[in-house]
Amino acid sequence: MAKHQSVRKRSQKVGLPPGTLVYIGDQTDETFEITTVTYNEQDYHETVSTLFKECPVISQDASTVTWINVNGINNAKNLEELGACFHLHPLVLEDILNTEQRPKLDDYGDYLFVVLKMLHLQDGQEDIAAEQISLIVGNDYVISLHETNHDVFKIIRERLQAAKGRIRRSGTDYLAYALLDLIVDQYFVILEDLGEVIEDLESEVVTTPTPETLSQIHRLKRVMIMLRKSVWPLRELISRLERSESPLIKEPTVLYFKDVYDHVIQIIDNIETFRDILSGMLDIYLSSVSNRLNEVMKVLTIIATIFIPLTFIAGVYGMNFKNMPELAWPDGYYMALGMMGAVALIMVIFFWKKGWIGWGRTL
Repeated sequence: MAKHQSVRKRSQKVGLPPGTLVYIGDQTDETFEITTVTYNEQDYHETVSTLFKECPVISQDASTVTWINVNGINNAKNLEELGACFHLHPLVLEDILNTEQRPKLDDYGDYLFVVLKMLHLQDGQEDIAAEQISLIVGNDYVISLHETNHDVFKIIRERLQAAKGRIRRSGTDYLAYALLDLIVDQYFVILEDLGEVIEDLESEVVTTPTPETLSQIHRLKRVMIMLRKSVWPLRELISRLERSESPLIKEPTVLYFKDVYDHVIQIIDNIETFRDILSGMLDIYLSSVSNRLNEVMKVLTIIATIFIPLTFIAGVYGMNFKNMPELAWPDGYYMALGMMGAVALIMVIFFWKKGWIGWGRTL
């Protein structure tokens, strides 16, 4: 349903000028919330507001960083006012409102615009919810925007409050690295959980495959496709950041972006490995179902083959012609039953010696 709503929203933009602000995404009840964090090596100050009253004040101190975190971007008016405060390009605001953006990096000179996906596991660790994260990195400020009120960057604020590491001593480029690194680390958490699910599913496919097993395989394959679509563009994005000639990215921070790039490559390798495993599991499932069907058909064929001569004997002596001497025999009935039993026993022994059946396996 949400996808259909998104399509209808996208259709509303047909014919509109570039930069027209139309929210494209799931209609939610998320409230607008803006958290402003100002910090340097000595001080840390945080304010939270649910109303956009005035432009955030950016400190003139070169060592002070202002981080503006915005939750809930479905209100185009609030976003337009924020863009006016920081002189953001209309196309940037348009891309922020379009939550179906492909991860990318745009250099606007005075600031960098980054789009990527934050993923969360839901519904029994098999389905993934994607949330678009937009970052605007300026010389003395960073703006992060995401769709929901889920506090995805809480751990970064805790590090800032505790003054752990070099984050309080560094500039906006290092803060952007910390946010990107947190998002990339979340992919590892997802892959670990999915790895456990895939391992259990692999055992089930080999031992007791069911139609639900097939559904679960297809569900996980769709999850892998979503992961691949989110991570592959991220590889190019991080590569551009570490090779960027923008003065906003300082040389000491480039090494950290290279580390994030290595993590992204590792994630891609894991995703491709899981995709290969799931494809192999699908083949194993089909083979297992086919083998079970073959075993059933084998048993039915053997039973039918054994009963063919018995049916023939019963048919011959069931014709009731008068000129059949066996019909008058006092022990004819018992002789016919004995003949049938002997034929069945001979055929079973023959099948067993041929290796077509095994005791305790087919019969």
